[in-house]
Amino acid sequence: MILAGAGTGKTRVITFRIAHLIAKGVPPDKILAVTFTNKAAKEMRERLGQMRLRAAKGDPQPTICTFHSLGARLLRQHAERLGYKRNFVIYNESEQISALKKVMSQLSSKAKLPDPAEVAPLISRHKNGAAWTALARHGTISALAKSLLGKYQSALRACNAMDFDDLLALSLQLLREHEDVLADCRGRFQYVMVDEYQDTNAAQFELVRLLTARHQNLCVVGDDDQSIYGWRGAEISNLLDMEKHFPKVKVVKLEQNYRSTNTILQAANAVIRHNAQRRAKQLWSQKGEGRRIVLRVFPSDEEEAQAVARRIEVARVGHRVPWGRHAVLFRTNQQARALETALRAARIRYHLIGGQSYFDRREVKDFLAYLKLFVNPHDDISLLRVANVPARGLSDATMERLLAESHASHGSVFSAMRLAQERGLFQTRTRDCLAAFMRLVESERAKLHSTPVPGFSLRAWAEGWLQDIGYWDDLRRGEKDAEAAEHRVRNLKDLISMLDGPELEGETPASRLISFLEQVSLDREREEDEEAGDAVTLITMHSCKGLEFPHVFIVGLEHGLLPHTRSIEENTLEEERRLFYVAITRAQQTLDISYCLARMKYGQLAPSHPSAFLQELPEALVDREDAKSKKPLSPQEARQWFAQMKGGLEPSSPGTAG
Repeated sequence: MILAGAGTGKTRVITFRIAHLIAKGVPPDKILAVTFTNKAAKEMRERLGQMRLRAAKGDPQPTICTFHSLGARLLRQHAERLGYKRNFVIYNESEQISALKKVMSQLSSKAKLPDPAEVAPLISRHKNGAAWTALARHGTISALAKSLLGKYQSALRACNAMDFDDLLALSLQLLREHEDVLADCRGRFQYVMVDEYQDTNAAQFELVRLLTARHQNLCVVGDDDQSIYGWRGAEISNLLDMEKHFPKVKVVKLEQNYRSTNTILQAANAVIRHNAQRRAKQLWSQKGEGRRIVLRVFPSDEEEAQAVARRIEVARVGHRVPWGRHAVLFRTNQQARALETALRAARIRYHLIGGQSYFDRREVKDFLAYLKLFVNPHDDISLLRVANVPARGLSDATMERLLAESHASHGSVFSAMRLAQERGLFQTRTRDCLAAFMRLVESERAKLHSTPVPGFSLRAWAEGWLQDIGYWDDLRRGEKDAEAAEHRVRNLKDLISMLDGPELEGETPASRLISFLEQVSLDREREEDEEAGDAVTLITMHSCKGLEFPHVFIVGLEHGLLPHTRSIEENTLEEERRLFYVAITRAQQTLDISYCLARMKYGQLAPSHPSAFLQELPEALVDREDAKSKKPLSPQEARQWFAQMKGGLEPSSPGTAG
């Protein structure tokens, strides 16, 4: 077990260990390295590729991937054993919530149901190994999640779909129920490494245990001080209790930080030392002491955001520090609004991490699925997505039966629809619904595959069939808020407006549509791979782990935000402190921290109070700056301010009422 503190180069350590094993004669394809993000896996592969300069192109390679990617690989090979087709689709979070929303809409309960977004995390936690009894503190939502699980899984299976949690849960089911698959995996992966081990949940722990139970050849890398995902099922005990699970474990500590100045590290060490549930370690650096941390207080979140924008622009203009060397960290997504407004007003380019991709929006995915279906009716994934969108009498039970028929006949679901009609497999009403859907697909295909039609407008064509099937009305009905509904309509119309591009001689409407779909696919790849360029990074503290920035602003250090109100209710204060520790250790050169005396909530300014975590910062490491004069306080004023804070009083700016 390698205990690797923040910025100690753990990715490099794993890469060197893999290279060392290969140099010692271990076959590369016997090595498995598992991490949590595709970015980390890609970085490992690239570093290893640079180190293995003599490796030929066709040589065996170690498997370096995420847990979910490993699960997907297993399931692509053996999905039939669990009743799925190998071309199953993987639902993202928004699609998972849409499926859950659909299931919940069928409940006859007269009571007001919770938002599906509240139910989904509990289903996720259960799939990842949490017992329903452990989730009981969520009350009626937990009970509802438990009752919905079976119907939700049937809805997914009807679409030949899995959600991200299924990639782990079904992989475990596969390994437990099929000894030959487990034996094959154990034989292949004889050297197993796991990165970010403190973030593993019960399902991931069990997957690692199953793979290494025989050879016990396991190397894990992690930092209990950076365990910040307990809310989604991560179990810090997997790392803290390592010796219980693997009694012969050898522990190695990495404490030299290669990222930050000692001032930043000393502050982080001082804060995290207040946690009882941790393994002791002390970060240090050879980068010198560096600038002291600056702590500011502002009258409101609007003024806080404006001050951050000003300081970034002063650094750019006065000291030629590019925008891209700055990051602003915050506890909740709602805090981004004021920051975005201030940066736009100052004409500062920024990149908001974690916003929903345009191509992940329900209306966009529905529309593209229809287009793909009209081009190729045997595209099962697209067909299963839109067969009953808008609702046309093709229930989940019907689609699940058709999927089973297609599996048995080794054909597509569309072919299974034809067979069902010929054999009279369904009642008259269902057969009529199937016939209407097939007519729609064949009719629109005929229009597209007709001979070249000069002036044929794909845009007008798309708007026509969307209107005919009632999609616009369905889109509006699906949102309680009229403004949100119109926003979805505008999103889709923006995409439709792109359909009518340059018309080449001899092109059929179908060939033009295929070109459009290909272009959309390339655009999406560019969107996902595109770097922000020279832009300020706006990011939540939960999303920033693994990243580093020369100049960091941590905003909103207030009671109720950090620590979050929920953490006090759920007794997870230590995890909130770890979150603050992670935020501090993102900074390489300078760190500015701030809080507000009032914050906008529900359209009104509400009083706010400084976070108790601020009291844990050593006074000698912090300059407290007056936000009004923009000057550092005198040593006497600073001491007085710290004394007020540690005495539990709300600190006041010099010259103002307390």
